[in-house]
Amino acid sequence: MDKVNLYRALADVEEELKRAAELFPAMQSAREGWAVIWEELDELWEEVRDNKTPNQKDRLRKEAVQVAAMAIRFMVDVCQDGN
Repeated sequence: MDKVNLYRALADVEEELKRAAELFPAMQSAREGWAVIWEELDELWEEVRDNKTPNQKDRLRKEAVQVAAMAIRFMVDVCQDGN
């Protein structure tokens, strides 16, 4: 794996985490977190199926970043001790 692309991907996920934290409250339960992740996965799947546009890779990346960010948010909001 190319380290430059890895660091860029991680930076994009961090930026999305910060953006989402400003817009939405913390996940209150595992079920809520699962639903959020499922919604993001569904949006990624929609982009995978829609392979007719020239900028598909950019849209795929955007959705994949959102999936990764919500998975991390799930770990932080739901899976920490005391939650």
